[in-house]
Amino acid sequence: MSETAAPTPSPTNAPQPPADLQRKYKEFLDLLPLTLALAGLPTSEGRLYTEEQIEGRAMTIRIAYRKAREAARECLGG
Repeated sequence: MSETAAPTPSPTNAPQPPADLQRKYKEFLDLLPLTLALAGLPTSEGRLYTEEQIEGRAMTIRIAYRKAREAARECLGG
């Protein structure tokens, strides 16, 4: 019994994400350097983190992202 793989979506037939999702994704990527700078987390340098440490770092990044977004909106007047 042979299994056939599902066709991989090509750029021409792949569903396009809604414009709002694309805008939010671009905003996230644009704010990522500021977010990471605000978070102030050191790089792992090959060290593995525990699940609790990863969760703590993720929480720090979430808070930093909110602050980066607030700062960007304040600077842009909106």
